[in-house]
Amino acid sequence: MANAEHSGQAAGAPAGVFGPAADDTTRARLRAARLGLWLIAVVLAVRQVAVVLATPRADRLTDLETWVGPNGVLHVKGSLYDSTRFTGTPFSGLVLRPLTKAAQQALGWGWIFGTLLLVVALGLIAARALPQPTGRRTSLLAAPVAISLLVLSLPVRNTLWLGQTSIIPVLLVLLGLFVVRGQRTGGALVGLAAALQPTVLLFMPLLWFTDRRRAALTTGTTFAVCTALAWAALPHDSRTYWVHHMAGAGLGGRADGLANQSLHGALLRFGLTGPAEISLFLALGAAVAALGLRRAVRYARDGQLLLAVAITGCTAVAVSPTAWQHQLLWVLLAVVGRVGNRASDRYVWPVAVVLVMTLPAKMMLPNVPVMHPLRDNVVLLAALAAATAVPFLSRTAQYYQVPIPTEYAAPAPGRLRHLPPAPFLRRVLTRPNLLLELLLIRVTYALYSSVRLAAKGDRATAEAHGHEIHSIERALSIDIEHWANHAVVKLPWLRHFLGFYYESFHFVMPLTILAVLYARRPVDYRWARTALGFATLLGLLGFWLYPLAPPRLMPGFGFIDTVHGAQDFARPGYGAMTAVTNQYAAMPSLHFGWSLWCGIVIAVVAPKWWMKALGLLHPLFTVSAIVATANHWVLDAVGGAVVVGAGFGLTYLLQGPRDEPGPRLLRGEVAAAGGQERPPDRVERERGEGGQDRDAVPVVHRAEDVILGLGRTGRLVEGLFGWNHHGKT
Repeated sequence: MANAEHSGQAAGAPAGVFGPAADDTTRARLRAARLGLWLIAVVLAVRQVAVVLATPRADRLTDLETWVGPNGVLHVKGSLYDSTRFTGTPFSGLVLRPLTKAAQQALGWGWIFGTLLLVVALGLIAARALPQPTGRRTSLLAAPVAISLLVLSLPVRNTLWLGQTSIIPVLLVLLGLFVVRGQRTGGALVGLAAALQPTVLLFMPLLWFTDRRRAALTTGTTFAVCTALAWAALPHDSRTYWVHHMAGAGLGGRADGLANQSLHGALLRFGLTGPAEISLFLALGAAVAALGLRRAVRYARDGQLLLAVAITGCTAVAVSPTAWQHQLLWVLLAVVGRVGNRASDRYVWPVAVVLVMTLPAKMMLPNVPVMHPLRDNVVLLAALAAATAVPFLSRTAQYYQVPIPTEYAAPAPGRLRHLPPAPFLRRVLTRPNLLLELLLIRVTYALYSSVRLAAKGDRATAEAHGHEIHSIERALSIDIEHWANHAVVKLPWLRHFLGFYYESFHFVMPLTILAVLYARRPVDYRWARTALGFATLLGLLGFWLYPLAPPRLMPGFGFIDTVHGAQDFARPGYGAMTAVTNQYAAMPSLHFGWSLWCGIVIAVVAPKWWMKALGLLHPLFTVSAIVATANHWVLDAVGGAVVVGAGFGLTYLLQGPRDEPGPRLLRGEVAAAGGQERPPDRVERERGEGGQDRDAVPVVHRAEDVILGLGRTGRLVEGLFGWNHHGKT
């Protein structure tokens, strides 16, 4: 933390402005953030345990039944592999088989809570092993964040649900490389992990080429001893595992199943079989192993051993004959790598990894046939990228520790002053990273669809709300839906046009506008995207609180569904789209809301009056389509207009007016302009081009000149109705 003297000099302010009080405030916020993150980690852990315990006994810990079931390892006298679906190594069977009946009874509970303890230990070790140097804030907050991500990850959730041991090899490797002292002890732990998961042997070259040859030899020796011990005790099972099933390749589910995220599984899913597939797999596996290990050695020598471990683990995932979902935890560790020179680009890789490892693949990519090869192998692609392609920065790189800072606008007078200057509230002047933006838009829409589908109300409630809406419209004399619907039915050309408009422009127009703004007016892109996000969030709240049957699903009203066809009101789940969407998500109408958003954005940013007029035709056509096709009530459109207005209003309150924000400020200068201390470790990153220090003119004075020189009313009017050329960068 900066002292008062340095702060006063850096910001050009009196010593009393910053100093001990600012330090105390920063420390208090850091403690609160740390406590909040630990609370989130605890809540997530409790949630995962509750999900497992709420699952029927016959459906949870199914893989654990291979141990404790009637024909499990603890009871069977024959082969481990003939009578169960056991897929572990013979050594793991040798270690766990002697469990007593008393241990068997407590194994289920012990397994669940023991797995959570292993996850906590794994998160703590990973947080301690972050590549140095790391700031105090990062070191304090890394552990709860790591544990939360681990608990949320699909491999850990799968392990808890199935009762697998896949966390243990990862933990043993981290213990051997980061915790224990002495190469022999560390190598023994890695060798023990290899005895449980043979692909861990790939860590031997990593140890050897990073001058830990004694640890590498100990790893191989420990693995050989454990495997030989299991072979001596269980010769038939060892022969079955190592020879008949080729190191377990033929055990478990189908090798071409989606759960097998290895190169072998991907090639089988592409239709390759037989000697050709095996030859191609061996060639690709050798190439990936050579390139991945070479990169791992380079980053280990660079002082990023945790990243080297992640790359080696990702290589093991790719080249393993079978890499089931519970064995993919190595990919999540790759989140520690830093990619990109700009601060705004640093989020792309970690966000992508976290989303891939925590969300189902169908949420990552659209459900269209051309995307299925990518969707079915998304985790494998992430592992391959980490192992062979992602350009992680070296610690000696110019921008490793201090990336090129993000440019923010000076604080706007329309913004609520008491809100903390969180990044999502600041007005960024540059366009966001395109890959990150596309990824977040896709995931956000998938979440929107899931919430919309989950917010279903029962038919009786939705129809009762429909009667309420109809009664209100009759009282206001705006119940024009029946007249409009039957008038359009009599005009086939108009019916077809409105049906086509209803189905086609709902997504095309918003996406097109966002794309144009992103390319030509990045500042306006962020303003428009934020307003749309707020409006959609409020719309979801409306779906949840007020399920409403649209006119076409109201029995006895005589509406004709011109888009979906006739409805069978006798069926409990009637409605042409009931199976794929929430038919009662009618209030507010986001069909109209999104079209109104399009019209407002075009009217605000378009340079010509006729462009503004054309933009406003889109909400007019949309409201005509949703009412005439009997898909919405008139008041649904009013609700859509309300949430869009609220979206723009929230954007104004939180970020200020849309128009010219004044001079650009770097990340530290925004805090200074708001009266907060700028830490001295950011001074270097905030130097302008040519090495000139931007502190030559006090930041507070520059910001005050800008803010005092602009009137709030004039800014708002010009921002809403005027045309400015400053949106381009």
